Amino acid sequence: MATYKKKYKAESKKVENQIDESEFETAGVLNTLDETASKSEQWIEKNSKPLFYSLVGIVVLFLAYFAYTNYVVAPNETEATNELAFPRKYFNEAQNGASGVDSLLTLGLEGANGKYGFLDIAESFSGTDAGNLANYYAGISYLKLKKYDKAIEYLSEFDSENAVLGAVSNGAIGDAFADINQLEDALEYYEKAANGKSNDFTTPLFLHKAGITAMELKDFSKAEKLFTQIKENYSKSDQGKDVEKYIAAAKFAQ
Repeated sequence: MATYKKKYKAESKKVENQIDESEFETAGVLNTLDETASKSEQWIEKNSKPLFYSLVGIVVLFLAYFAYTNYVVAPNETEATNELAFPRKYFNEAQNGASGVDSLLTLGLEGANGKYGFLDIAESFSGTDAGNLANYYAGISYLKLKKYDKAIEYLSEFDSENAVLGAVSNGAIGDAFADINQLEDALEYYEKAANGKSNDFTTPLFLHKAGITAMELKDFSKAEKLFTQIKENYSKSDQGKDVEKYIAAAKFAQ
């Protein structure tokens, strides 16, 4: 019994010590938190003006961006889109085979009767979607007018996330380079046009043009690969109907 009581008292004392230590540690943590909070309050008080000015600056930037977007960009976009209707009329007439194609394309490029043409819109509304599209129309117009350097210049300024339109633009640059006998550049842009987002219209068309150009450059191995892509993936396209003869020609020439 005595041993039991002695053991019990020892354990009781140990527990009491543990509780005391725990309370001490808790108090220490609370003191640390108090000190940290106090330092934070002092830092905020010391830097209240810079923080306030930073917040004001952020608000001002946001309001400026909002105002610019809604009162500058949006009206410019609307105006540019409206201006684009005039030259597109002449461009479409030229596309549809109306007489005087060169004159129609020139009217579209330069404008008339106080109305902007594609060149004016591309320059005056360069930050808008309509201004970007004007570069495309100008480039295609110059290509049809056989002004290849100008065609390359304006088409190179055009940027589109539309898979078909982007491919047609790159393919048109390829056509312009081909017409001035810069075949390496033509091949590069034909491949770029073909390697965009795959579709059944532009992809086989530009694979075929790339293959023909590779043949002219005597790169018969590349030509075979390009024609084979048409055979394997686009056999039902116009280019796929007689692609076998191009593959055979490329193989024979190697």
